[in-house]
Amino acid sequence: MVRADLSRSGDGSRRASFAGYAPWKRLLDIVGSAGTLIVLSPVALGIAAAVWATMGRPILFTQTRPGRGGRLFTIYKFRTMREARDVVGAPLPDGARLTSFGRFLRATSLDELPELLNVLSGDMSLVGPRPLLPEYLPLYSPEQARRHEVRPGLTGWAQVNGRNGLGWKDRFAYDVFYVDHCNFFLDTRIVLLTVARVLRRQGIAQDGQATMEPFRGNVD
Repeated sequence: MVRADLSRSGDGSRRASFAGYAPWKRLLDIVGSAGTLIVLSPVALGIAAAVWATMGRPILFTQTRPGRGGRLFTIYKFRTMREARDVVGAPLPDGARLTSFGRFLRATSLDELPELLNVLSGDMSLVGPRPLLPEYLPLYSPEQARRHEVRPGLTGWAQVNGRNGLGWKDRFAYDVFYVDHCNFFLDTRIVLLTVARVLRRQGIAQDGQATMEPFRGNVD
C-alpha cells in the first residue's frame, strides 16, 4: 500500500525541516557525486569504450528533462539503444533497439553513471523523484506536480518501492510522499535500499515493456 495519504496539519513543520536540511543535502550531493565519479572513473571509461565498440557514437544519450520547479535541463546517460528504423524511417520500438549490453547497463543501473554530472552541476540530487519527460508536465494533477518541488534524483522513494514495476499513480504518490518527508535519514534509507534493489535487479521494467508504459494522463 502506498504511504502517501498525508495529513496536511504537519506541512509547516515538514517544510521548515526540509529548509534546514536542504543546504546539507546539497553538500552531500556535491561530495557524493564527486567522490563516486573519481572512484568509478575506470568503470565509466570501460563502459564508454564498450558502448563505442558495440553501438558506435554517440556514447552518451542526452535528453531534455524537467527539474526542480519544472525548469528544463539536459540529462546524461550511457547509450543503451542502437539506431534502427523501419521502412518509412520511423524508429523501431525501444524493445527492438535495446541491445544486450544495453540491457545489462539498465539492469545494473550503470547507464545512469553520467547523471552524477547532473548532480554535481545542481540540476539533480542523489535522492529525489526521478526526472521524467517534459511532455508529461501538463498531464499531472496539482498533487502529482508537487514532485517538482525538489530536485529530481538518481534514485528515489518510488524506485526502492517498485521502480518501473509500479503503476503511474502509485509512483507519483511515492514521489509526493518523499517531497513531504525529505530528511537525512530517509535519504540514507533510500540509498541503502537502492543498492539492494540494484543487486537483485528488481523492477527493471513493466511486463511487456522495455522500461515503462508512457504516462498518458490521469484516467478515473
